[in-house]
Amino acid sequence: MTPLEKFQSLLRELFQADCADLDFGIYRIMNHKRAVIERFIAEELPKKIREELEKGVWAEQAQAQEALDKARQNVKEALGEDALDADGNLAEAYRNTPAGKDYLEAQARARGAISTEALEANVYNHLYTFFNRYWQDGDFISKRRYSRKERYAIPYNGEEVYLYWANHDQYYIKTGEYFTDYTYKAPNGVTVHFKLQQADVEQNNVKGEKRFFLPVLDDIKWDEGEATLTIPFQFRPLTEQEISTYGQKNQQEAIIARAVAEIPNRVKVAEALDALTAERRRTEKGESVSWLEHHLRQYTRRNTSDFFIHKDLKGFLSRELDFYLKNEVLDLDEMEAAGERRAEGWFQLMRLIKRIGLTIIDFLAQIEDFQKMLWEKKKFVTETFYVITVGNIPEAFYPEIADCEEQWQEWKKMLHVDQEQSSLFNADESKKNERVKFLKTHPTLPLDTRLFPQDFTDRLLAAFDNLDDLTDGLLIHSENWQALNLLQEKYHKRLGAIYIDPPYNSPTSRIIYKNDYEHSSWLALMTDRLKIASCFLLDTCGLAVAIDDNEYHRLREAISTIFRGTTDTVVVRSNPAGRSTPKGFSLNHEYVLFAWTGTETERNIGKLPHTQKQEARYKELDSKGRFEWVNFRKHGGTREESPKMYYPLF
Repeated sequence: MTPLEKFQSLLRELFQADCADLDFGIYRIMNHKRAVIERFIAEELPKKIREELEKGVWAEQAQAQEALDKARQNVKEALGEDALDADGNLAEAYRNTPAGKDYLEAQARARGAISTEALEANVYNHLYTFFNRYWQDGDFISKRRYSRKERYAIPYNGEEVYLYWANHDQYYIKTGEYFTDYTYKAPNGVTVHFKLQQADVEQNNVKGEKRFFLPVLDDIKWDEGEATLTIPFQFRPLTEQEISTYGQKNQQEAIIARAVAEIPNRVKVAEALDALTAERRRTEKGESVSWLEHHLRQYTRRNTSDFFIHKDLKGFLSRELDFYLKNEVLDLDEMEAAGERRAEGWFQLMRLIKRIGLTIIDFLAQIEDFQKMLWEKKKFVTETFYVITVGNIPEAFYPEIADCEEQWQEWKKMLHVDQEQSSLFNADESKKNERVKFLKTHPTLPLDTRLFPQDFTDRLLAAFDNLDDLTDGLLIHSENWQALNLLQEKYHKRLGAIYIDPPYNSPTSRIIYKNDYEHSSWLALMTDRLKIASCFLLDTCGLAVAIDDNEYHRLREAISTIFRGTTDTVVVRSNPAGRSTPKGFSLNHEYVLFAWTGTETERNIGKLPHTQKQEARYKELDSKGRFEWVNFRKHGGTREESPKMYYPLF
């Protein structure tokens, strides 16, 4: 593969050319520019570089090389083939001849010149090295490096201590179930549609059994008019029989392998079959797989791979390109050896690499900025429901509540109201009256508007003069970063305290990360959310974060860069017996980090009242109040004489 072909291959990977057959989401947007990008890669890029090589110092070098070739030919014609040795050196006997003098002069002018082919290869190699340096597994990752002396360099911003991590300028998008249709168009024009029929997800953050994507082979459908093949899927745990079939390891891969073998047998139409099996493509490991297998892997892996969105890809790559040119392309030692006449060529090379590099960066930034815009855009609220205690509901609604069987069944299941009065579920005519009476005597029953028609909910909410004032709790089911952004305006500087229990990123509960950036991924996840959280707090209030040893010190540093107040730590004994660790220590504690938005003197921290059990310890009493007289009493003295011997109750 030539340097040009190698770089073109990398560019097609950067612009996700292998996703050109996908027909949903951002891929649909990218496909509108696909032809423009491919024209740039295949035609405009080589043309721009060739045109530049025909200008300036490089043109002079090419002319000098041509003059040398012509002088060499003249020597051979005038003086014979033996006048030059294998290395192009002229024999001493011919140096004073006219042809010999012309040759030596041309040789001196061409000394140090680089051929056009070598220059072109040099440009492509530098461009490939630069862009490949930051691109890994579908993301641009910060990897600023000094290649000659130091392996990595972290920008210094003048602070004594500065927390810096690889993904600090990126949004870390945590993997979760991503349930949507997946569509790709095969080369023969057939659209293949993966349709999710059922998604059995964990409830209430209880992980339970591992879940997999399984095709429903009996429900595969072919629409001849639309030329669409639909393959249904379920997302659920495996049955015992399926565990026996797919084994205990790499189960999703085993499911894919069986699907690749079975699905074509269920399709009897030649067009649809060709869309699944006829075309082959290469994986990252060089394997040859069918289109069906490739897209099955794409579809299922989306729930097992996290990704990043750069907050300023254009600025980052532009700065890094300048850094690369100064440290990798501009070699002062080689320039000095080449002489002043060749120095201009180095600068011309740098200008060309920068111009081409910035053009590519502009293309890439458009795609990344679009993804950033989608991520930062405030999301719609898809559903809103209220839980209202019956005592706050006007009695005019009670007959309708009495008729809602779903609500009564929920109360029966959750609160066991059938044990209190079985007549509530009898089929006689008095059941409705019994239920209305029950509602009047049980004002704390929680009514869930999810179980009622929309018309009932609208009328109920309209019955309250100020719904916001009555609402004393808000529960949101959402990706937390998106939820915090949605609430930012309404709750800005209105909260007295925030408590969060984030993923600890410990060996037993490690988040999904990539490129070996385990802690950096976790920090990127945390800092974006902590920055938003700080905007919700009143000026003298605090944030409490639960954490363990694995990320404690990193979290403390991150918090100290976000909150202007101090940070305190409380040690919490979580396991009296201790839990074993790989290093052999048994840990019996975790931490709660407290971060304050105000300074220490501005804080308004209330004291928790003592329990009766605690107060019982303070049995002594004097003019200053109650106190505890401990075992040091044998030393004698009064409270004033031995103040440290007493534990006062404040």
